[in-house]
Amino acid sequence: MFDSKSEFNFSNKHEGLVIGLFDRPEKFTGILAKLDELFEGQLKELVKSGDLSAKFKSINKIHTFGKMGVKRIWFVGLGKEKDLNFEKARAAFGKLFKAIKIAKLEELAIYLESFTTRELNGQDAAHAAGEAFAMATYEFKGYKQRSNEPEKHLNSITFYHESLDKDELKASVTVGYSFGKGTNSARTLVNTPGNILKAGDMADYAKELAAKYEFEVEILEKEEIEKLGMGAFLAVNQGSAEPPKMIVLKYQGKEDWKDVIGLVGKGITFDTGGYSIKTKAGIVGMKSDMGGAAAVLGAMEIIGELKPEQNVVAVIPSTDNMISGSAFKPDDVITSMSGKTIEVLNTDAEGRLVLADAITYAKHHGAEYLVDVATLTGGVITALGLYTTGAMTNQEQLYEQVLEASREAGERIWQLPLFDTEIERVRNSKVADLNNSPGSEGHALVAGAFIGEFAEETPWVHLDIAGTATTSKDYDLGPAGATGVMTRTLALFVERFEPIEK
Repeated sequence: MFDSKSEFNFSNKHEGLVIGLFDRPEKFTGILAKLDELFEGQLKELVKSGDLSAKFKSINKIHTFGKMGVKRIWFVGLGKEKDLNFEKARAAFGKLFKAIKIAKLEELAIYLESFTTRELNGQDAAHAAGEAFAMATYEFKGYKQRSNEPEKHLNSITFYHESLDKDELKASVTVGYSFGKGTNSARTLVNTPGNILKAGDMADYAKELAAKYEFEVEILEKEEIEKLGMGAFLAVNQGSAEPPKMIVLKYQGKEDWKDVIGLVGKGITFDTGGYSIKTKAGIVGMKSDMGGAAAVLGAMEIIGELKPEQNVVAVIPSTDNMISGSAFKPDDVITSMSGKTIEVLNTDAEGRLVLADAITYAKHHGAEYLVDVATLTGGVITALGLYTTGAMTNQEQLYEQVLEASREAGERIWQLPLFDTEIERVRNSKVADLNNSPGSEGHALVAGAFIGEFAEETPWVHLDIAGTATTSKDYDLGPAGATGVMTRTLALFVERFEPIEK
């Protein structure tokens, strides 16, 4: 897939060569100067005429007419050199790889040195390229009948960088590709229809990950879930013909099981809303209600590939939320694993119920820090739109580490407040310790406050991805559909994690 070399030779044969083009109107240097000489000054004329543009993310292609071993050169506009950073480089590579996919190239060379600056070194540029290649070329095949004609894919990329060690260069590309591939795995899980991806299928997927990366795996069946008293999780499953699964993966990167990070993902494989049923428009797309679980599983794939020196327990409560004669109802009172009782006022507020028991179980497995991820509320979309994940926390230092990881991943999050007023609202029940839905006002806030009641004193960050888990538009790093959001943020958070002084 990836190869790395130091010196580019103009006799080297490639289907295409990629060169980054900065906005430097005064003169050509390096490989651009050599190319301009080879083309007898015509390269500079193409720039002057506007046929080759250095505008950020512009993609231009020229034929070499047999003057060198490469058939075509693809120029990637990078804008002003001082403005290029990791996120912009990744976006530019994404735009490039989308164009390469359309052109159906099977082999490519990238002169990586033309993408490096004082602010963006060769290793970071290589990581950006590897990540963008995986993500930008992702496609969910779906279930349409297809022709038997073989499809062409880009399956070989050679990176050239004269001042970077070849092994270091290849390692950086591979790490970036691992982050992108883990994100794609999460995307595929979210894109898969609910009749094909059920709780049992998600459990099987987790087992496959465990076998591949030597994780410890535990799948709790319904009888075991009942014995542990997970009444909140079981209530959501009551209306379903499919048994629930509590999925646990453990990765131990330290000698002792300490400073354990708990990653908890909502795994509702389809959400009807239960008796608080969704509208006919709102119910479409509810196969994506396991986006949090997908992000956690994608992050665990990256963790398995990179093997950071951390301890992680991933916990995923998986079921669908269906309507039947046995389904739970508004006004029911249920008892969670923690012992806290819950008055059900809204069966469509089911995500916080399954997360309640999952968080308690993560702590049972020794989690000392918690991050939960969930497609939880429409309220977060009202508050923050479709491009920003909402966050809540009871520990600012832990949140800062998650925030820093999200910035590096290019996945925006914004902190929402956890005030006593919202905590008091979820504690306001005449018949139980808590209620699961005290009203539509500040919906995202009370949902987070409810989950916080089960995190208790354990440092905790909540990520609501209801708006960001899917997109209706193609973008530089992927197609419309599932985004795999928070997969890379979680993996980077784990990789960079520093225990908090207690």
